[in-house]
Amino acid sequence: MADLEAFRAEVRAWLAANYPAELKSGAEVDEEAIWGGRKYQGATDPVSTWKNRMAGKGWTAPTWPAEYGGGGLSKEENAILTQEMAKGGYRQPLASFGIWMLGPVLLEYASEEQKKRFIPEIVRGEIRWCQGYSEPGAGSDLAGLQTKAEDKGDHWLVNGQKVWTSYADKADWIFALVRTDTSKKHEGVSFLLIDMASPGVEPRPIKLISGSSPFCETFFNDVKVPKEQMVGRLTQGWDIAKRLLQYERQNISGSMVSSNANGGGGMGQAAGSLEDVAREYVGLGADGRLVDADLRARITANKMGSHCFQLTQRRLAAEAKGGGPSAATSIIKYAGATLGIERNELLVEAMGVQGLGWEGEGFSDREQAQTRAWLRSKGNSIEGGTSEVNLNVVAKRVLGLLDHQ
Repeated sequence: MADLEAFRAEVRAWLAANYPAELKSGAEVDEEAIWGGRKYQGATDPVSTWKNRMAGKGWTAPTWPAEYGGGGLSKEENAILTQEMAKGGYRQPLASFGIWMLGPVLLEYASEEQKKRFIPEIVRGEIRWCQGYSEPGAGSDLAGLQTKAEDKGDHWLVNGQKVWTSYADKADWIFALVRTDTSKKHEGVSFLLIDMASPGVEPRPIKLISGSSPFCETFFNDVKVPKEQMVGRLTQGWDIAKRLLQYERQNISGSMVSSNANGGGGMGQAAGSLEDVAREYVGLGADGRLVDADLRARITANKMGSHCFQLTQRRLAAEAKGGGPSAATSIIKYAGATLGIERNELLVEAMGVQGLGWEGEGFSDREQAQTRAWLRSKGNSIEGGTSEVNLNVVAKRVLGLLDHQ
């Protein structure tokens, strides 16, 4: 216990001494820098400075092995770091698909040479990653993917197309599922790491109804990929893909509902806390309660659901410490998507006509942002596995239900 308290004091002092003054003062910063990547290598902006200092301690990936650049912290030490960052209001140093999805499966499946090459770059935020899974004809049936990698002796030759590739136009590398055996479905899939700067790789942004464009189509036309960039064994890609999706669903659901509780940011929320928005736009009665009793009840239910979700997520995370996430991540991904969509709908409803603004006078920036956030939140039920697919996973792998003819 004394050692942990000493560690807490050390963490508190280090954070206070190393957090950039510009971030403390709330000065305007380049928010894109939190994703790191080649574009920001050597950058001296406050966000990059904070990322580099935290990465130097390994605290962008606190529990990963120190031999690969991680923090090497125990779960108790990591809990203290998390608590002290929250208490001090310190922002997260790095947003990364490498941290959230790729890194954990590399630690489990990659060769020692691959771990030493890629994991330190992930920890330092030197490479920005994107995910190449879904294809125009292989979304819910992901194993139907057709992007092909042909063995050319000293390299793989990749041809095909991916879709809904988040931030592919800004990424440096992509981790992709490819077909290396056309005679088998699930057993014919392999897992490749591909440099987006390779000749023949072309990302094209897809504009969404919200007006933003985080998703892309990604085309591969005779792309040469070195043999050593295949992770795991040939045709082991489906096993790796399933494991990575568990991590993805765990992180997506956490982002959706943590922003519910915190009242902003995250994956779709913009306006602020539900109760504050309702007070402002709907108003309170003489008894100090929201005048719309039905809306009040539904806001309360959403807040209660979000709190229960967070408690459940903590419990599942604790249970998974020994062996990584389980099929139960499909439960929390579905619940997180449902709660996030519901929250955005309640925000727009509370704002009334002010929640339907798109542009022009009469609507504040916050109101217009919430309209777009509401539209964007509809994608929560698709990304990381559709709600329908997640329910099937829960039925078969959590509840043990079998198909009956």
